[in-house]
Amino acid sequence: MSHSPARLRKGAAAAVAAATLMVPLAGAPTEAAPAYAADSPSPSPSGSDVRTLTPDVARRLDAAVQKVMTEANVPGVTVGIWTPHQGSYVASYGVADKSDGRNMTPNLYMRIGSETKTFTVTALLQLVDQGKVGLDDPIGKYVDGVPDGGTITLRQLAGMRSGLFNYSEDDGFYKALTSDPRRGFTPQELLGYAFGHPVLFPPGQKFSYSNTNLILLGLVVEKMSGQPLGTYIQRNILDPAGMRNTLFPVGAEFPVPHAQGYTDQTADGKVADAAGWNPSWGWAAGAMISKQDDLRVWARTVATGQLPDGRWMISPATQRQRLTTPATPIPGAGYGLGIFDVQGWIGHNGSLPGYESLTVYLPSARATLVVLLNTDIDHNGQEPSTLFGEAITKIVSPGHVFDLPAQPAAR
Repeated sequence: MSHSPARLRKGAAAAVAAATLMVPLAGAPTEAAPAYAADSPSPSPSGSDVRTLTPDVARRLDAAVQKVMTEANVPGVTVGIWTPHQGSYVASYGVADKSDGRNMTPNLYMRIGSETKTFTVTALLQLVDQGKVGLDDPIGKYVDGVPDGGTITLRQLAGMRSGLFNYSEDDGFYKALTSDPRRGFTPQELLGYAFGHPVLFPPGQKFSYSNTNLILLGLVVEKMSGQPLGTYIQRNILDPAGMRNTLFPVGAEFPVPHAQGYTDQTADGKVADAAGWNPSWGWAAGAMISKQDDLRVWARTVATGQLPDGRWMISPATQRQRLTTPATPIPGAGYGLGIFDVQGWIGHNGSLPGYESLTVYLPSARATLVVLLNTDIDHNGQEPSTLFGEAITKIVSPGHVFDLPAQPAAR
C-alpha cells in the first residue's frame, strides 16, 4: 500500500478510497446489546424501506459485522441502527485498546473526522438565515488572499465545487504532519499549503472534495459570528440539540473513556496509535469528537434541519438548499452543502488517522445508522467504514444500499 498525502483527504462521498493491521481480532461481541423488536410492530407507511429488526435479522447483522472486521482486520467497532417501528440494534465488537484488550463499547468517545463538516456548514447556514452572510457571496468578501476569491462563492465551497487545491494532499503538509503528529496547525498555515497550488478548475465547473473549502467556511463563521468556531458550534448547535458528549477540541485533548485509534499514516508507514495526535490539522473540516448516542441525534437533525424538540436548526428554505445534492462522479451519490446522499441515506462519513465513522439517516423510513471504528487503514482500496455501511444496509435496507466504490484518484 502506498502512503501519500492524498489519503488524508478521505472521509467524504467523493473521497472514499478506503494494509492490513496484523493483529488478531476478538471474534465475539464484547458488549453487544442488540435491542430487538419484541413483537411484530405495525409497519410505518414506508416501512418496506427498512426490514423489521427481528432476532433473525440481528443475527445476520452480527455475522455481517464480524465478517467485515475479520476481513479488514478492524480492532473494534460499534454499530447502531434505530427505527421508529421496525426496532433497533446496538452492538460493539472487538477491542478499544490492543495493548490491554479493553473492550469496545458504545459509550466511548471517538474522533469523527469529516463529520465535522456537517457542523461547520450548519453554522454557516444559520448565519445565512440571520442575514449575516449570503450563500452566493464571494469568499473574497470575508477572507483575503484566496485564489479566485472574487468568484468562488460560499455555496461552491460548501458544495465542494470551488476548484481550490486540497491542502491535505500537499507533500509539505504531509511531511509536517507525519514528522510531528502532535503539533498544532493554524487555519492560516493550512491555507498556505493549499494556496501554493494553482486552482484546479473554474469555480462551479466540477465536483472536487477539498478540506480547504471548510477551513475557509470556518473562518467566515468566526468573522461573522464574532466567536471562535468551537464556541459558536457549542452554543448554537450542540447545546440546542442536547448533544452533551460532542466537542470541538482546541488541541489534542480527548475525553475519557475513549478508544485508541490505529493508523498507518506515519512517516515510515508502520502502524501507530493516533489517539494522542493533534487534530487541529483538520479544524473546521475534521477535528470534532463525539459518542454514538449524540450522533444518533445528529443524524436526524442534520438530515431534516429539525432539533429533537421539533424546532428548526436552520430554516426549511435553507434546509432545502442544503439537500439539493447534485450528482458526483460516484454512481448513486450526490453531494449538497456539506452533506451527501448515497442511495437515499443522507449524512456524512469521517476519517482521520486512527478513526472512521459513518452517520446517516434514511428519511423514507426515518431510520438512523451510526458506525464508529478505531482504525482508518484501508482494506483492498476501501475504507472500512464504507465496508460496514454496505454490509449493514444490504441487510436492513436492501433497496437503499450504502455502496461507495473506491476512487483511485483519492489514493
